[in-house]
Amino acid sequence: MKNAFITILIMDDFSDLFNDLLQSCGSVDIAEAEFKRMIADSQSLRADYRRWCSEYGYTERRGFIDYAEEFLDEQNSKLDTLTDYDNQD
Repeated sequence: MKNAFITILIMDDFSDLFNDLLQSCGSVDIAEAEFKRMIADSQSLRADYRRWCSEYGYTERRGFIDYAEEFLDEQNSKLDTLTDYDNQD
């Protein structure tokens, strides 16, 4: 149970971190560069990121980009749903 709790915390932490970076940086490229700088500066963050990638099936090289693409696709889907709803009137 403890490992599951830690995994949830790591996923939530990385999801929050990635979402914040994507929203504050304004582009995936800038957000990725900022994240790479962060993990280069912190061995513990890098180790947690490796564990997160392993746990959720991402590669360390593309984990941030793959997450970002999924996040942006989800955001676009939500916007499409709202647009479709508005067009029904």
